[in-house]
Amino acid sequence: MTFRMDVTAAFLLSVATLFAAASPAIAETIEVQMLNYDRDDPSRVMVFKPEIVRAQPGDTIRWVSVDQFHNTASIAQMLPEGAAPWNSTMSEDFEYTVTQEGTYGYLCTPHSAMGMAGLILVGDHTVNLDAAKAVEHQGLMKDKFDTLFAEIE
Repeated sequence: MTFRMDVTAAFLLSVATLFAAASPAIAETIEVQMLNYDRDDPSRVMVFKPEIVRAQPGDTIRWVSVDQFHNTASIAQMLPEGAAPWNSTMSEDFEYTVTQEGTYGYLCTPHSAMGMAGLILVGDHTVNLDAAKAVEHQGLMKDKFDTLFAEIE
């Protein structure tokens, strides 16, 4: 009887181990706040917080409309191949599930001239990093992306 229980327990442990190893990683939801100013540093205005998100394929990015009159919109030339573009409704929370590894650049449409932008780095974000860096921006958007790219190097 003891032998039979030991064999059964060993079998069940083996099956559980196989299922655990075969199951995919649990996807996360990562929150980004859309803000008129950073509550931790009020000198930082019109910001996404955090401005740089690290994620894995299958994770969901959730932009929260903490302050009104913001949205999130992808920058087409700053998306990895095969990633769907997005453009959220103003003043509403929005979710986007990242599917492709790479660097995703995005902005707030009404506040892009003020440099309100961010990056999502998914898995091996270097897949399209050079192409994303090569996109030309003007004014404060150029400064913002220069700063963000310097932070990830």
